Amino acid sequence: MKISLIAAIGLNNELGFDQKMLCHLPSDLKYFREKTLNKKIVMGRKTYESIGRVLKERVNIILSKSSGFKVDGATVFNDFKSLMSALNKYDEEIMIIGGAKIYSLFMPYAKKLYLTKINSNFQADTFFPEYFDFTKIIFSTVVNDGVYQLNFLEMEKK
Repeated sequence: MKISLIAAIGLNNELGFDQKMLCHLPSDLKYFREKTLNKKIVMGRKTYESIGRVLKERVNIILSKSSGFKVDGATVFNDFKSLMSALNKYDEEIMIIGGAKIYSLFMPYAKKLYLTKINSNFQADTFFPEYFDFTKIIFSTVVNDGVYQLNFLEMEKK
C-alpha cells in the first residue's frame, strides 16, 4: 500500500472555508487531475459533498461515520480500520484528497505528499495538519496562476 496525500494550502496551512476550497486555481486543478487520474482516491464525506459528485476516471472511496451513507459510483466505508484493511490489498499509489480529518488519519501512513503552496493568506476554518516528517523535496516548481503564485511540491519522508 502506497499512501500519498494531495492538497492545496495557504501560507498558514489553510485548507478551506465553509466547506469550500480556498480559491479556484486552474493550474492546481490540472495538477490534481494529472496526479489522481486512474488512481484510487480517498476522501471524507464532507469533501465528497463539497465536490458534489464522484470524480471520473478514478476509483472513488469515501469514509463516512454515517452507516446509511451511500453514493452511486463510489465505495463507502464507515470506519477507518475496515478501510485500511481494504487498502492494504493494493500495491499501487492511493491518493488521499481530504478533508482535514482524513489527512490527519492518513498522515502517519503516507509516504508521499503532493502539496500546492499558495503564496497568500486566506480566511479559513479548516487547516492541513503539520507535515514535519516530509523533509525530502523530490520536485518543486513555481508558477503564477493569475492572482497567486503557486509552488508545486512533491515531498517524501526521509
